[in-house]
Amino acid sequence: MRIARRWLIGAALALAVMPAQAQRRDGPLVLAAASLQESMTAAADAWARRGNARPVLSFAASSVLARQVAAGARADLFVSADLEWMDFLEQRGMVAPGTRAPFLGNRLVLVALAGAPVEQRPLAAMLRGRIAVADPASVPAGRYVEAALRKLGLWQAAAPQLVRAENVRAALALVERGAAPYGIVYATDARASRRVRVAGVFPQSSHPPIVYPLARLRSSAHPEAEGFRRFLLSGEGRAIFTRFGFSRR
Repeated sequence: MRIARRWLIGAALALAVMPAQAQRRDGPLVLAAASLQESMTAAADAWARRGNARPVLSFAASSVLARQVAAGARADLFVSADLEWMDFLEQRGMVAPGTRAPFLGNRLVLVALAGAPVEQRPLAAMLRGRIAVADPASVPAGRYVEAALRKLGLWQAAAPQLVRAENVRAALALVERGAAPYGIVYATDARASRRVRVAGVFPQSSHPPIVYPLARLRSSAHPEAEGFRRFLLSGEGRAIFTRFGFSRR
């Protein structure tokens, strides 16, 4: 009886401790713009190799992630592909004070299928067909596209031809599948795909600077969240993203 009783007490204690242990094995939850898939995954792997719990990563359009947080979804870090969606959360008091920082930069490029014939044509001529883009109504990549096309005087002609995707990686996929002859994505997206080639680069002066801000969310309760945020902003962390084609901010 004593042995059985001891076993039952031990089992009960183990069950009581298991949830906390399981929680510690999961790293902080990071909500990151879709264009960060490969680079943020590499950063999470590097953090885990230091003996930390590997961060849990969730990728989508910055607009989708920010709205999820505003609706009550709990997470630890947020990396947006533009300033506006970080502003959206900060204005609602959902960003931990003093943790927001400029993180990365990018370029906007026109891509075509890698096997398509190389044509030396003006940008305006290439934009007369179907063009895959992230939705300019809400997605940062799409907003940069609209700003660039307006600045270059091409918006009115190009707008009816736009194939609007839910995020920049979905726009890239449309070109990869041949559903659109051209797409406008970030330079890092083009670099991540072997199925497309860069057909043109948009002047940086044609759109607002592409800035990825990083912040810890007020709802964060994970003990490693701040450590991972600091790691991402460190020289070692930024170097990981530089390898994937991002510029430093």
